[in-house]
Amino acid sequence: MGSHKPRGILCGRKLKNKRRVNRWADKDYRKSHSGREFRSDPLGGSSHASGICVGRVGFESKQPNSALRKGVRVLLKKNNKKVAAFVPRDGCLNFIDENDTVLISGLGRSGRTVGDMPGIRYKCVTVAGISLRALYLGKKQKKKA
Repeated sequence: MGSHKPRGILCGRKLKNKRRVNRWADKDYRKSHSGREFRSDPLGGSSHASGICVGRVGFESKQPNSALRKGVRVLLKKNNKKVAAFVPRDGCLNFIDENDTVLISGLGRSGRTVGDMPGIRYKCVTVAGISLRALYLGKKQKKKA
């Protein structure tokens, strides 16, 4: 009884092609090579993305905590997707107005939510080209529109 695979000195191409085709039946291989994470990720695989602030919102934290976490809704420039971004530090939401250009980055868990904030995967880094930290510490002033 044979093993139903080509053998011999001239069968390398056939074995290689068959292996390439059949690899896609493996779930882990398909998951890591399909490019799905770049299509589904609003940032498209990049670390930061620029967008326009559409609105300021408060997010309720999960149990057992009870708080309103401040954030913004951002319309990304690169693909017109809307995402929610957390605004760190006390009072930093006051520096962000609607229609401001903001830069967002990941919140720290590779695209997953962090802590007690449900559905928040990104944080706001800069507003109108000035870092939120510099505004918070009073080192820089935001230009008047």
